[in-house]
Amino acid sequence: MQRYFLPDRPVDNKITIEGDDFHHISRVMRMEAGSHIYTVFPDGQTAVAVITAIHAASADAEIEEWVEKSVELPVDVVISCGLVKGDKFDYIIQKGTELGAAGFVPFEASRSIVKWDQKKGAKKTERWQKIAKEAAEQSHRSQIPAVSEPVSITRVIESGKDFDVKLFAYEETAKTGDMSAFYEALSGLSAGKRIMVVTGPEGGFSDKEAEQLTAGGFTACALGPRILRAETAPLYVLSAVSFYTELMR
Repeated sequence: MQRYFLPDRPVDNKITIEGDDFHHISRVMRMEAGSHIYTVFPDGQTAVAVITAIHAASADAEIEEWVEKSVELPVDVVISCGLVKGDKFDYIIQKGTELGAAGFVPFEASRSIVKWDQKKGAKKTERWQKIAKEAAEQSHRSQIPAVSEPVSITRVIESGKDFDVKLFAYEETAKTGDMSAFYEALSGLSAGKRIMVVTGPEGGFSDKEAEQLTAGGFTACALGPRILRAETAPLYVLSAVSFYTELMR
C-alpha cells in the first residue's frame, strides 16, 4: 500500500490530497475511488484511508483505521556530514532515511572537495528534502527526517548542546586500535535519547576540526578497524544503532 505524508490533520476523518501526492495517486499509480493508501500526519500518526473521489486537481479520502505500530528508531540519530562531491549526499540521505535517521546536517569542512553554492542552495536543499520524503514513504516511516542547509562546523558544535551523546568518526582513532568509544556510546543509549554523529568529507577531518569537536564535547570514535568512505560511515552508524537498540533488545 502506498504511503503519503500530508501537511494537515484530518477534519472529521476527511482528507483532501493535492499537489505532487495527488499527481502520484492519479497519474503514476492510477488509483481510483476505492483504492487504499497509508496517510501520515505531521504528528507522526498513521492511518489507512480509502479514496472516495478523484477530481481534476485533488483527491478525497476518508480514514478507515488508525495504525498504532511504530517503525521509528527508539532513539533520535542526527547525522552531520561534511559536504561530499557529486550525488553522494543524495545517497546518504536516501539510505540514511531508510535506516531511520532523524535528521541530516551537512557542513562545510576544510577538506570538502565540493564548495556550497549559495545561489543554488535553496533548490538543492529542497531536492534533499524531497529525497528524504520519498525514502520515508518507501520505507514506511512515520517521520520525514529534516535536512538543513549546510552550516559551519562551529554551528554543528553549538547544536550539540541539544544531544545526550555526541560523537565524531575519526580515522586516527581507528589507526590506534581503540574501538571502545562507539560501543560504549551505544551501550549507554535508552529510548528517547538523542545522539549526533559527525562524519567527515572525502579528505576526513583536519587536525583543527578534530580539536574543535573535542573541545566542544564530541568524543572521537572508530567505526571498526577499517577506514570507511565518506558515504559509508553514516550508514554504518545508523545500522549499528538499529542493531543495538532494536534487534538486541
